[in-house]
Amino acid sequence: MTVDRSALKGKVAVVTGGSRGIGRATVECFAKLGASVVVNYLKDKSAATAAVDEITAVGVGALAVQADVSRADEATRVIEAAVERFGRLDFLVCNAGIWEGSPVDKMTEDIWDRTIELNLKGTWTVCRAAVPHMKKQKFGRIVVVSSTAGQRGEANVSNYAASKGGQISFTKSLAAELGPFGINVNSVAPGWVDTDMCAEVFADKAFRKSIEDSNPLGRVATPEDIAWPIVFLCTEWARHINGEILNVNGGSVLCG
Repeated sequence: MTVDRSALKGKVAVVTGGSRGIGRATVECFAKLGASVVVNYLKDKSAATAAVDEITAVGVGALAVQADVSRADEATRVIEAAVERFGRLDFLVCNAGIWEGSPVDKMTEDIWDRTIELNLKGTWTVCRAAVPHMKKQKFGRIVVVSSTAGQRGEANVSNYAASKGGQISFTKSLAAELGPFGINVNSVAPGWVDTDMCAEVFADKAFRKSIEDSNPLGRVATPEDIAWPIVFLCTEWARHINGEILNVNGGSVLCG
């Protein structure tokens, strides 16, 4: 894929959960277009450092910030670190999240709370911290990484589906609220993606084959398949897209 390596030069992106999977791919795609990137991570410092080293090696600004974005004070610290280092904030990708669950009658309060806290509250915390900076600039792009589970529901992970459905409603609400300030808010809703988060279930080759066979494109998405649409929503090509839930699932879930 040929890209204009200066298309986003001078812009600054924050990616939560940016050290691996979809987040890491998104960080790399932003950097390929020249944007400086803040890589937020929770535990994997070595992966975040590797991402920063890779980006800076090609002459793009990068910074790793450890923070648990389910905590409002830590989410604010991520945003403030970005502005302090680079002087502005243009793009926010709310990607940090977990996927775990159980049948509803066996689900513990801890699993429910942990999922909602990181996936949904963690989206709100960074948006709340980022929006004042974007309002001041009269420009911003926020992309929330949701899921097909938030669109159709999903058995045995009702907590995850609820968090992702909440992200979708949150996206639409912010799009209406922040559009007048020059801030576009959209969501990307992936289906199955070949990441560490899905490694355990994909270890069952028969299950993976069933997923591939049920997808009209006949394969599982790569992280890059999701990352490029995320970055697209931050470009001028998408300047009139606001409040959209962009399905990136190969046609496995067909919904508006």
